[in-house]
Amino acid sequence: MNTNTGNLTEKVSVNINTTTLAAIDLLIDNGHYFNRSDFINQALREAIARNEANIQRASEERGKKLESGYWFMGVSRLTGPEVDEILRSGKPRSITGYGVLSIDPNIPAEKVFAAISGINIRGKVSCSPEVREHYNL
Repeated sequence: MNTNTGNLTEKVSVNINTTTLAAIDLLIDNGHYFNRSDFINQALREAIARNEANIQRASEERGKKLESGYWFMGVSRLTGPEVDEILRSGKPRSITGYGVLSIDPNIPAEKVFAAISGINIRGKVSCSPEVREHYNL
């Protein structure tokens, strides 16, 4: 499967107490950040960097737990040639991940159903309505 971390964004809502928000706004007004989103994104990147070892360990553990599947974090795309390869192997696989899964809409749904035993994504899945319904996405 193709994986990359393209420039995809998703909007989230966060409750922040007024004292914290005031401190953020003060930093913005003094030129340390462009806006609230810039501050929050930087804080999140720093928290992820501090937890890189934990993320790596969790990622490896998740991957090892799958017996006949594919695991990803970030962005992954399922293409027609990949579905054909899975079908040739005779071993349907499951897809598990955190992020965005895109299933090529030109792949016939029946081929996807035969190749993919299950889909469990914490994030978004871009696929045809028929595939979405089949896997309860």
